[in-house]
Order: sequence, then C-alpha cells, then structure tokens
Amino acid sequence: MKIEAGAAVVKANSERMKKLALEAGFAKTGIAAPVVDAKTKAHFAEWLSKGFHADMDWMEENAEKRLDPKKVMPEVRSVVSLALIYNTPFRHSNDPSEGKISRYAWGKDYHLVIQDKLKKLISRLQDEFPGSNWKGWVDTGPTMDKYWAARAGIGWQGKHTNVLAKGLGSYFFLATLFTDMELEPDTPAKDMCGNCTRCIEACPTQAIIEPYLLDSNRCLSYWTIEYRGEQIPSDIAEEMNGWLFGCDICQEVCPYNKKPVFSSEEDFLPYLGEPELNLETVAKMSQPEFSRRFAKSAVKRTKHSGLVRNARQLSGR
Repeated sequence: MKIEAGAAVVKANSERMKKLALEAGFAKTGIAAPVVDAKTKAHFAEWLSKGFHADMDWMEENAEKRLDPKKVMPEVRSVVSLALIYNTPFRHSNDPSEGKISRYAWGKDYHLVIQDKLKKLISRLQDEFPGSNWKGWVDTGPTMDKYWAARAGIGWQGKHTNVLAKGLGSYFFLATLFTDMELEPDTPAKDMCGNCTRCIEACPTQAIIEPYLLDSNRCLSYWTIEYRGEQIPSDIAEEMNGWLFGCDICQEVCPYNKKPVFSSEEDFLPYLGEPELNLETVAKMSQPEFSRRFAKSAVKRTKHSGLVRNARQLSGR
C-alpha cells in the first residue's frame, strides 16, 4: 500500500517519525531514498571479487538484495537509518593474563536490545501512520547498514570503513528500517576524515589496505569472531595484542572518539562485570560453561571452540 501525501505532510510525517525514534531511545535517525548509487555497487562488486569478505559467504549470496532494497521489500519508498550508542565508561586493563573483549560486546547482546526497540518502534509507527508497512533489521538482514547511515546523514564511512558521526564518534550500533511511506530524505553526511590516517597506521595486521578498503582476511575481528578453523595463522596471531574477541584499535585511535559519548542503556554496561576475560579460565572453559555464561552476550557469536582457541593462542598454549 502506498501512502500518498503532499510535500508538507511528507515533511511533517518525517519529523514525527524521527521524534518517535528518539523517544524509543535511538541517538540519531535519518532518511534516505531507496536507491544504491552506481559507484557503491561497483565498489561492493570489486570488494567481493577480490575475496575481501574472506569466507563470509552470506555477503555474496545476498549481494543482489543488498544492492536493491526492492528485492527485499518491493513496495519500499524510504529507508530509515537509526543509531544507538553502546559506549560505556570502562577500560581494558591491558593485563597480559586477560583477554580483551571488543567494546560493543561488553553488555547484553545488542541484537536482543535493538530488536526489542525496533519491535516497539514499528508498533508505534503503525499506530501513528495507519496502513503503513515497516521492516527492520539490526545487521541481520540483507541490507547495507553503513551505506544507508551515510546516505541518511547519520555519519560518514571513515577510512577504517566504520561509520563516524561528529559529536558521537563511532561507538554506536546501526539499525535499518524499510517502509512504503514517502518520507523526506536527509542530506548525505560529508566525509570529515581529511588527511588523517591514524586508523590505517595503527592496524597491527594492515587490514585497512588503503583508505576506505578493508580486507577481512587480515582483520583481527574476522579471525577472532568469524573464523571457524582450529588455529589462527601465526602471522595474524602474533599481532593479536591481547584481543580475545574482536578488536577496537582503529576506533580507539580515531580523533572523533577522543571525547567519548556514553550510552544511557544499562544493558550495555559490562554484562559479565568486566570488559575482559581471564585467559586461563577461558582456555579451560567447557561447552556447558560457555553456553551458560554467554547466553545473552554477543560473545557467543565466536562459539565455544573459537573463544577457547583464541585464549589458548594468546596465552601461548
């Protein structure tokens, strides 16, 4: 169903939608037309063709849907991008006996937190705009969340390929909504990285092979989370720098994260009471222990075998 409206009504509906999103707890929201530009399509195709997605085959399997919202929702007329801050005022100790957890996984699994928010927000939007249709995802659907965030004015994709927003930094999650409502698109975000190359210089494995181009085959986050093999290659393992799950180095050195903005979500406070885990304890952890401890944590993504492998390699076992 198409919701037809004049320019004034479209503008008012857009402002109302944003207000409801902010009331739902999102830090920032923006709107984009449901069209992926030719440059982005070419860049994504080249990235896949060079195998920079490593063995994350789902990126290639859903490529057509990622590049054409109408293949996901035929009646889509607008794309809404939503940002939710996850940063909390805690730090890693850098104790060599402890394995560092990426900041985004300190709290309760963000999928659970954001999916709950999206469900409630969509319910409110449907009440506010009877007859409208909405579909939402938090990095689980075949959508280019970072692209839509940039097009919708949330922020720009930095040279490390994470989305940056002036005043927010990069420690925020992204969610995406498709709707058949006509909404007023926002101005795409302007790239504010300038001549800075701190993220590229700081990456211990040179995964950022050039500005705005990341090779997952070299990325610590890929190796410590997505990789399912028994051993991480020695040239990568030697550069793990204590990272047990994920890696935040390229974000930690970014000037836009110098003045941290913290989340008001209690669910994002360290779920296990600490932003790191004892390597010896993890190395000996059984499957049942892993399942119990990480049931509501994003750390479960790496699976028991992966986390134990990481701990053993970091401790030289």
